[in-house]
Amino acid sequence: MAAIHPTAIIDAAAELAATVSVGPYAVIGAGVTVGAGTTIGSHCVIEGPTTIGRHNRIFSHAVLGGAPQDMKYGGEATQLVIGDRNTIREFCTFNRGTAQDEGITRVGDDNWIMAYVHIAHDVQVGCRTVLANNATLAGHVHIGDWVIVGGLSGVHQYCRIGDHVMTGFQSHVSQDVPPFMMVSGHPLAVHGLNVEGLRRRGFSRERIALAKQMHRLLYRDGLTLEQSRAAIEGLLGTVDGGDGDVHLLLDFLTASTRGIVR
Repeated sequence: MAAIHPTAIIDAAAELAATVSVGPYAVIGAGVTVGAGTTIGSHCVIEGPTTIGRHNRIFSHAVLGGAPQDMKYGGEATQLVIGDRNTIREFCTFNRGTAQDEGITRVGDDNWIMAYVHIAHDVQVGCRTVLANNATLAGHVHIGDWVIVGGLSGVHQYCRIGDHVMTGFQSHVSQDVPPFMMVSGHPLAVHGLNVEGLRRRGFSRERIALAKQMHRLLYRDGLTLEQSRAAIEGLLGTVDGGDGDVHLLLDFLTASTRGIVR
């Protein structure tokens, strides 16, 4: 049976797997589904519709699935969906989506989300990210896989951060950040390639060298954005296993609507 503290309040319309643990004074509302092995700390508030996967660790005072902080929200049935094996630390706030987007705020798998992180409506967070203390993601932000967002950083609404990006402490992200880059500051600037992150993820020396070439073409050779894209496309087929990295960057540049930090 689920380990429910007697002071916790669980709505009859919530669905908790048999191995879920709920701490003292937690409140879980109707329309909440929680997967096996997830632990919910004391004083947490989880509102529905919210779906939480398996083996998540949710620490005390987190508030998940609240209504979006959007004045256009009119009570539509929107959702928060959280994947598996995430760590969500104290006082985090994750809001549901809005009808102006897909209606779903999503958090993927294996994320390490530190205290006081805010994930606003319609945000899409990938997998294996680190969101440091007080990171704030405004509405409609997209965060790729393996991203590190530094403490006290803010990400402007509709911005996208590509895979393998690292943002420094107190970064002010107001434009899209392409994959592989390391950025910081206000105004935000690219300070190089996230080489150490790529090494830790098993990138070969050849793939890292390819990523360095793409960084140089985009930021160091004085090319226009269109010239950079053409030169980066010319790298296809030059490194074993590297075409996926080239396409990752090219697809990101094509999809960008706010413009990239340069």
